[in-house]
Amino acid sequence: MENFTFQNETKIIFGKETELLVGKETTDYLDTEKLGKNILLHYGSGSIKKSGLYDKVIKSLKEANLNVIELGGVVPNPRLSLVKEGIKLCREKEIDFILAVGGGSVIDSAKAISAGVHFDGDVWQLFETMEPIEKGVPIGVILTIPAAGSESSWTSVVTNEEKKRKLHFRSPWIRPKFAIMNPELNFTLPNYQTSCGASDMLAHVMERYFTNTKNVDFTDELCEATMRTIIRNTPLTLKNPKDYNPRAELMWASTIAHNGLLNTGREGDWSSHMIEHELSAMYDIAHGAGLAIVFPAWMKYVYKHDIQRFVQFAVKVMGVNKNIDPNEINLEETALAGISALEQWFKDIKMPVKLSEININESKFEEMSELCAKDSTVGCFVKLNKDDVTEIFKLAL
Repeated sequence: MENFTFQNETKIIFGKETELLVGKETTDYLDTEKLGKNILLHYGSGSIKKSGLYDKVIKSLKEANLNVIELGGVVPNPRLSLVKEGIKLCREKEIDFILAVGGGSVIDSAKAISAGVHFDGDVWQLFETMEPIEKGVPIGVILTIPAAGSESSWTSVVTNEEKKRKLHFRSPWIRPKFAIMNPELNFTLPNYQTSCGASDMLAHVMERYFTNTKNVDFTDELCEATMRTIIRNTPLTLKNPKDYNPRAELMWASTIAHNGLLNTGREGDWSSHMIEHELSAMYDIAHGAGLAIVFPAWMKYVYKHDIQRFVQFAVKVMGVNKNIDPNEINLEETALAGISALEQWFKDIKMPVKLSEININESKFEEMSELCAKDSTVGCFVKLNKDDVTEIFKLAL
């Protein structure tokens, strides 16, 4: 196990009708920090208005005597252009606090705005260089889509639509101060969105699980339990979208998958995410759908690097050969069966598992691979160069 420091300051407020507490939670934070009352309410394309959540949030904020300035319009793979608009608005209106109401795209957009307000330069520079910032506008969250885990992470992912690049930025300054999480707000999610979210959260755990770090039994067990929870509860949610209990399991698993706990003492990989970022930046596909395509292809390409870990995944997560004596297991067959079982699970929840299913051909493989591995290699479990990434795209075709 490696040395580590774990700190996560995000306050989680979980359960039914917790969105009604947003005015109090925001005011409590502002009063404690001796900040003003100007709030930027950041959200997506209008679904929170259709669901009635917008009216509840506005009522709670107004009752708390907060001044609300709105910026909607966030789309999946959040755009740099809206981030820049938000930065300008925050400066003009002297915003004290950003409230993100939505899923990972809304939260990531809010984080990028937070990072850029006090930064003397183009905010995209932060994503290109990972330059540290000295201050950020504090953020609160009402989560409506469990997926990205952005509600308590220190990461923002934004798409530069002009350059067709999708990059991430990390800073403790952009980690949300609180996250309100009511599984009831997920009841109206389309099944496709639920499945994309499940794919994303499962990928967050797998990126941490496939590691070269030895003697990480405790976090291995945590990762495996989280993955099994996602795998078990996603079909239940798809079958009955208004069943609170599986919704709650997925929502909490999504947060744990990406709040930093599961990677304590171990090195993660993240090459599948980097590969998918190029894919969704180029073709604007849903991130979770892209991961369902990329991850099995990556597994097929690298499994021989540590076949025992892939066997462990197959047996303990996917349930392959779990009743067979470990000494009698055929390692390669079991490892490949685990990958096939994962691929079948993606199919069962109606995720694509091949690029051809979403009408993407090999015409951009070289370009995407060059961008992905432009710093010579990507990933940690197996360091992949440009040619390796191209081969993974081909396996995904």
